[in-house]
Amino acid sequence: MTTGSVSPRRADTRRNHERILAAAAASLAETGEVSFNAIAKQAEVGVGTVYRHFPTSEALILAVYRREVRHIVDVVPALLEKHPPDKAVRVWVTDHLAHYMMTKKGLADALRTATASRGELPGDAFEDMLGAVATMLEANVAAGTVRPGLTPMLVMRAFGGLLWLDPNEDWRRDAASLADLLWYGMAAQPG
Repeated sequence: MTTGSVSPRRADTRRNHERILAAAAASLAETGEVSFNAIAKQAEVGVGTVYRHFPTSEALILAVYRREVRHIVDVVPALLEKHPPDKAVRVWVTDHLAHYMMTKKGLADALRTATASRGELPGDAFEDMLGAVATMLEANVAAGTVRPGLTPMLVMRAFGGLLWLDPNEDWRRDAASLADLLWYGMAAQPG
């Protein structure tokens, strides 16, 4: 039985695709490595299915990266709906962006290796992140909490400080302190 225009086979393909990505993300977070056999076992699919979806480890790593970025980007509207814009920025930086950076060190290492030949990260993911920052900035400028004229690229560069957080220390405290520092630099009326 089908629902709407999606055939059961397509729905199954999408479920397999997502299970493979989830298993690969978990593997990268734990070990920093991609083993198609281990991922297939974790995703409860055949190894051939993994290869059909992702013919190379680089393709799989890039897909995991895009998926993880999508999660960070997709939470922005919900945060802006739930919190005032200034609070939404802080929650996004400390609870989502910093958390992602601290729990995805294996992905970061694998991504560096996967993109070594290209020399850069996928542009669509970067553009999505810039879009999320722009949305946060626009909401805060409209609320009068952030000074106008800040560009999403400038703010993204400032977020680069999160890369220096040490996962073996109190990175949550440090991320909150960094978010406060960034906020005071962006605030409409510092203080």
